Amino acid sequence: MIRSKKDYNKYISQDKRALGIKSKGFGSKIMTYLSPNYIWQFQKTMRKLEYYNNCKNSGIYKLYVTYLKYKFKKISIKLGFSIPINVFGPGLSIVHYGTIVINRNTKVGSNCRIHACVNIGASGGEKGAPQIGDNVYIAPGAKIYGDIKIVNNIAIGANAVVNKSCEQENVALAGVPAKPIGSVDIKKIIKHI
Repeated sequence: MIRSKKDYNKYISQDKRALGIKSKGFGSKIMTYLSPNYIWQFQKTMRKLEYYNNCKNSGIYKLYVTYLKYKFKKISIKLGFSIPINVFGPGLSIVHYGTIVINRNTKVGSNCRIHACVNIGASGGEKGAPQIGDNVYIAPGAKIYGDIKIVNNIAIGANAVVNKSCEQENVALAGVPAKPIGSVDIKKIIKHI
């Protein structure tokens, strides 16, 4: 969670690296203008909202937080994302536009790579939501729900339904319901770690 300006800068830097955003040269600025990266805009807005909401949500800043909430909601709708603030750690890489629905009680560690049509939430009206570790790859269509824990260095396969905790690191989960199907070297899947 972003609790200081230093945290904010760290999150922005690691998100930028995760998305493969290059430094701002003149050519890069022209390309950004001609073909904006909306996912990067979404993530920058989310991080800025997290910073101001967590660290400067009083006095005149309340107006700015309200504006950021409006801007965040607008780009979320445009991209099909329902992602609350303060869920993802630094190094988030959202791969494609498309439906992504995340419960506000979910916590995801650093270096998560997530695809479209993913749903992470509570189960049956319960408040407990998944707690997911660092360096987790979530393939398209995965459903992760319930008061469960997923440890570090896990790959969750396409269309997997994860409703039980996974305590074993360096494995791939797949199937309905998901179960470990083999070992995985997460650094081959998540290149920026």
